Amino acid sequence: MDKRLEAIFSRRSIRKFAPGKLDKKDINTLLEAAMAAPSACCKDPWEFLVIENPDMLAKMTTELPNAPFLPSAAAAIIVCGDLDKAHEGLLSYMIQDCSAAIENMLLGVEMLGLGACWIGIHPRENRIAFLKELYKLPESVLPIGIIAIGKAEVKPESRTRFKAERVHFETWS
Repeated sequence: MDKRLEAIFSRRSIRKFAPGKLDKKDINTLLEAAMAAPSACCKDPWEFLVIENPDMLAKMTTELPNAPFLPSAAAAIIVCGDLDKAHEGLLSYMIQDCSAAIENMLLGVEMLGLGACWIGIHPRENRIAFLKELYKLPESVLPIGIIAIGKAEVKPESRTRFKAERVHFETWS
């Protein structure tokens, strides 16, 4: 692993958080990093909903079976996309843009010495409907994913998942 890319190799999904709140400055820094992501034709269709209320973090787990750890996070950022703002109103561009924002946020979390886990929402219709209703999201806004953030209780080792057989040069064969 090239040490110059340490933030990428050390970024791991964290599902056990130490108690404590996040500094508002860190949350704003992460949102700024997310919004620095590339976007198709610079449409920036992303919207972010920051949740710090422990009761709301717990309530979200009722419909998110893969996120029982969410109540232990200091905060969650729901990354949404607005179809009305997406390039040509296309879902695929919106998802790509929001995914780039999510990855920037995840790398930012690592660089700030925090931990995070990406919880997938889209394309699960039941999860989308649940969050749209819970947070009164506008019709054109779709929740794409949730980033649970906090201080990591345990920090896993850096790693790479590189597989040379998955790389093709010039042609597939």
